[in-house]
Amino acid sequence: MSKRTSEAARARIAAQREAYRKQEQRRRITMVVTVAVVAVVAVGIGWWSIAQSRSEDLAGNLSPVTVQSNGTVVMAKPGVTGPVVDIYEDYQCPACRQMEETSGATLKNLAAEGKAKVVYHMITIFGQEPTKGNSLRASSAARCIADGDKWLAYHEKLYKNQPSETVNGFSLDDLVKWGKEVGVTDSGFESCVRGQQKAAEHQEYSNKILSTQKITGTPTVMVDGKPLESNTAFVPSALRDAIVNAAKG
Repeated sequence: MSKRTSEAARARIAAQREAYRKQEQRRRITMVVTVAVVAVVAVGIGWWSIAQSRSEDLAGNLSPVTVQSNGTVVMAKPGVTGPVVDIYEDYQCPACRQMEETSGATLKNLAAEGKAKVVYHMITIFGQEPTKGNSLRASSAARCIADGDKWLAYHEKLYKNQPSETVNGFSLDDLVKWGKEVGVTDSGFESCVRGQQKAAEHQEYSNKILSTQKITGTPTVMVDGKPLESNTAFVPSALRDAIVNAAKG
């Protein structure tokens, strides 16, 4: 190979190396930019999700709360008949506690705004111990409260003190104590709780609901008889939209 030929070959190799170096540089820049964009989008989606799932603040006074003869509890302003929002819950159900913490304020606000009639149905969906016994004790104790406002405060207290699904909880002593803490003054409350006087009617109501309604788990939220998807019930903004839109339809 002549000197001129070898110089030309070296020049081509150098040019190829330079072109490859620039190509690799562009690839790295593209990769960095892509990763940055994906990260920004992910952060944006994360913030959007947080914003969408953020609980509402209670806007003001609650609407009247009334305990019905069958043990259900209605929260609605006088004259408001719909949309009817039926909430099927179990005090031992962790997802029910989560929904109360996330969407409970939305339900209270909608009722106070006159945009919904909210009906609480406490049932026992568990069939094994200790969860069944825990649920029965809590629900029958709540049925010992006739005052709607005190019932609602007790409802929240029970969720805040929900036991693990693997232990015996909701002891009779605690159920009595928590009632007094939320202001229950009825002289018959303690004996009603300790004697579990409402346990049989609670179990009868649970059996009726589970046999007549399409309840496959708790919590179940229905708007005018139509079940909502769980991801709607757990997202306050979506829950509000679903209920408000039901009134328009």
